[in-house]
Amino acid sequence: MLFQNVAIEALGYELAPHRISSAWLEDQISETMERLGVPKGRLEQLSGIQERRFWDAGTRPSATATLAGAKVLAAAEVDPGRIGLLLNTSVCQDFLEPSTACFVHRSLGLAPKAINYDLRNACLGFLNGMHVGAMMIEMGEIEYALIVNGEGSQEIVMATLERLKRPETSAIEFRDNFAALTLGSGAAAMLLAHRSVARSPHRLNGLVSLAATEHNELCIGNPDYMKTDASALLVAGVKLATETWARAQERLPNWSDEQIALYTPHQVSGRHMAAVGEALGLTPAKLALNFQVLGNIGPAALPISLAQAAEAGRIKAGDHVGLLGIGSGINCSMMSVTW
Repeated sequence: MLFQNVAIEALGYELAPHRISSAWLEDQISETMERLGVPKGRLEQLSGIQERRFWDAGTRPSATATLAGAKVLAAAEVDPGRIGLLLNTSVCQDFLEPSTACFVHRSLGLAPKAINYDLRNACLGFLNGMHVGAMMIEMGEIEYALIVNGEGSQEIVMATLERLKRPETSAIEFRDNFAALTLGSGAAAMLLAHRSVARSPHRLNGLVSLAATEHNELCIGNPDYMKTDASALLVAGVKLATETWARAQERLPNWSDEQIALYTPHQVSGRHMAAVGEALGLTPAKLALNFQVLGNIGPAALPISLAQAAEAGRIKAGDHVGLLGIGSGINCSMMSVTW
């Protein structure tokens, strides 16, 4: 779908306070690694992740999403009562019900008329939320849509460490659980606005999506457990990304490596980013990457990367930006933005 009337009015994020190194994680399971013949340093070697972050123990996803949302509303100087849609896109949830969005809605003081719900689609959730919000704005149903996300990895990472410490842990179990140790924590928010009320020049141009749900069991997660066939997921993900890129070239304006000034991708690891970049023919210097110090922060990765790139001055007015998203299941979306 192409958009004519949707702007990114404001963008913000929050980083969790506690830095957890890959070396520290390996120290916790050193006996198992030695028994299985896994060399020290393998986690950082395979993933490129030096550290990731944790929130304080017991921090709810809604609390971190609220922090990011409040920062965005303050930056935009928009009355919370004017928000027509709130979408929480977090993989992590406060409870099974009610929706995490309910807690964010109340904490931000949004109006009763503001539609609010959770939109979850693994690591693709934030980009899907942008799509839904943009469609409602484009149709004239609302003026503003607030997309939020709050991810916390400490529960699943610590549970995985306990699982891998067991003397009966097999090499297969170690391999299946290893990817959970790459997860990080963070929160992000984005305010979309109709161009009639927007003060920002940043425009959404359009989005394309493709699915390959025959691969829906390559990565399966619960709050305290994630099983991943990393090699198979990499192969399937690169293939789907390549097909989605071709679709984007057919349907989106200015979609080529020559025309795109910066890419903000979902980030799993260095190995993953290298494979995707090579397959799509992307200029490596155009990739806005932070997985090295934030790990895999799920849906929050893409908006945080975009916000940090803007802060660093890597995007100038009129630049075309490619938002590249992929999530377990597997699904892939790519969105064109003119900054």
